[in-house]
Amino acid sequence: MFNLPLEEVLFFFAVPYASLFTYVVLNHFVKRDMFSKLAKPLGLGLLAVLVVTAVLHSDKLYTFWTASLAAVFLATHLFVLKRHYWSRLLFAYVVVLIPFFIVNGLLTGTGLEEPVVWYNNQENLGIRMLTIPIEDAIYGFLLIGLNITLYETFRTLFLMKSSV
Repeated sequence: MFNLPLEEVLFFFAVPYASLFTYVVLNHFVKRDMFSKLAKPLGLGLLAVLVVTAVLHSDKLYTFWTASLAAVFLATHLFVLKRHYWSRLLFAYVVVLIPFFIVNGLLTGTGLEEPVVWYNNQENLGIRMLTIPIEDAIYGFLLIGLNITLYETFRTLFLMKSSV
């Protein structure tokens, strides 16, 4: 597919599925909404940082597009959708960061002589969390957030349709 290696194509199926599975399991077993009070201020703060980052770094493609798309996603959630699961989405993302740091860290060279994945630092901020570009964390948030949003939207539509 588009001359991508099979592993890269499978990434776009495996990671969203595993993240969505984590989200559903957390909702089932963790009844307390851990981020209920922090969700909106955290979202607004992140939105501001993303917009400023996109504007100030429009010359860096990975930074600009990741920050811009994540900002649109956040703004849509905070001001249009206003969904009840927003704080649960944030909680799931924080939990998913644990395997993210392990796997993405290995792929970008943590503990290896050579990284498996290289990044053109001319297209990102050059800020690394260990060996992981900071944009990867935002990209991961967007990927996971979009999948959870689709899941919750379809689940709500299905529940509404089945109760009619």
